[in-house]
Amino acid sequence: MINAEADLPTRLLPTADLPSYTFVPGSGLPHPIRDPRGHSHARKGKTVKPLSAETWAENRNYLLAIDYFNHGYYWESHDEWERLWRSSGPDTTVGRFLKGLVKLSAAGVKVRESSIHGVRRHAASAGEVFADVAAETSEDFFCGLEFTMLQFAADRAAQLSYKDDYKEGKPTRVFPFLLQPEPMPLA
Repeated sequence: MINAEADLPTRLLPTADLPSYTFVPGSGLPHPIRDPRGHSHARKGKTVKPLSAETWAENRNYLLAIDYFNHGYYWESHDEWERLWRSSGPDTTVGRFLKGLVKLSAAGVKVRESSIHGVRRHAASAGEVFADVAAETSEDFFCGLEFTMLQFAADRAAQLSYKDDYKEGKPTRVFPFLLQPEPMPLA
């Protein structure tokens, strides 16, 4: 028998509650932010601290977005990374990196929507963004994540076949990879 708890990825922010459901557009569930019944309605209008490549491990929104992604909350990770993208500046290196993560989580949303064309388009675009940022920074890791792994994950996500009978609102990991940041280097 498989221990479902053992299969869950380690949380980066274990004290932060995960939402009661994952949102998929068109599912009939309340919009998380716009609907007063939404799981994140109280967060509406709250600002986020911009992400920094040097202090990424201190950014709760970034770590929470990784937790969301790794636990199958793709819409929620997309939303969290998009908020960071806006606050960090879309035209910065960090902003472009976040754009890749937004696109990767959008691919997860498209899996849940059974839009294979959307999955492939967003995943392929994420891989291109990660390749561009990697070339720009000349680094192997950025904000704790390895570019080679991100590019491989995006390419793999674009090539996979997915089932189309996910339970409405139940967070389910659809990708065979996790985003696992490396520890911050000591100064």
